Amino acid sequence: MPSRSIDTPLGHLVIESDGQALTAIDWSEEVRRDADPLLDEAAAQLAAYFSGRLHVFDLPLAPAGTPFRQAVWGAMQAIPFGATRTYGEMARDLKSAARAVGGACGANPLPIVIPCHRVLAAGGLGGYSGGLGLESKRKLLELEGVLPKTLW
Repeated sequence: MPSRSIDTPLGHLVIESDGQALTAIDWSEEVRRDADPLLDEAAAQLAAYFSGRLHVFDLPLAPAGTPFRQAVWGAMQAIPFGATRTYGEMARDLKSAARAVGGACGANPLPIVIPCHRVLAAGGLGGYSGGLGLESKRKLLELEGVLPKTLW
C-alpha cells in the first residue's frame, strides 16, 4: 500500500492509501515517500487544516472496521469543525453505550480526518489514542477554537 510521511505541528505522521482511498493515518517516525496522487492531496489537505485554512476534508476514505465502528466514524465526520459532542450523546444517537463509542474512537484508523478528537467525555476531555495522547487532543481542539490554551 502506498504511504507518505508528513511533518505536522503534532509530530510525524504516516498516511496510507489503497490507491483509491485513504486507509490509515498513524503517528510514526517511519520515512516513506511513495508516489501517489491521493497521498499528495491528503498531505496538502492536512497542511491546510493545520494552517487553519481547511475546515472540511474532501478525501475518499476506506477505514477498515466493524459495521458499528463504521457508524461511529460516520457520526464523527458529521461533527463540524470547532464543535464537539460527548460519548454519551453519540451513544444515544447510535442506540449504544458511551463505552462502545469510546472504543470505536480509540480504534479510529484515520484520526484528524475522521475527527475523534471532537468527541469528549461528559466531564472533560476523555481519552485520545493518537500521538501524545491527551496533549494531541488538546492541540487539535485548540486549533479548532474549542479549547482555549489557558485551560491546559
